[in-house]
Amino acid sequence: MKLSEHFQLEEFTTSQTAARNNIDNTPSPEIIAHLQVLCSQILEPARVALGALRISSGYRCDALNKAVKGSKTSAHVLGFAADVIPLDCSKLEFARWVKEHCDFDQVILEFGTPADPAWIHVSCDPRNRKQVIKTVPGGGYAPATL
Repeated sequence: MKLSEHFQLEEFTTSQTAARNNIDNTPSPEIIAHLQVLCSQILEPARVALGALRISSGYRCDALNKAVKGSKTSAHVLGFAADVIPLDCSKLEFARWVKEHCDFDQVILEFGTPADPAWIHVSCDPRNRKQVIKTVPGGGYAPATL
């Protein structure tokens, strides 16, 4: 199923962890609608401006979120978030572009280093907190500068 011009539902639901643990990660129509908002508000505009984006983690049903030790309040469970690896620009360029051009709830520089995060978490959660943060060693988050 197509969520937007450049994104398919399968990109947001495929999970190696789900496959290994026989977890059905099929989203409800409400979750699909949230994923469409995520695509239209953040991912599709970024894809057009910056080039191809790989979704490393999208929607997670409760069982999958538990299996990956995700936060119980994760926007992934509601279909409002994706972890993204841009293929045609740097991760920091992608994060800056989202911050400057999109209506977003969170941009998180996940793991790696501040100069080279492993991936970028983006969220269109309706809380709309405009948080730009990074993971810190030992767990937790701290403000990040882009």
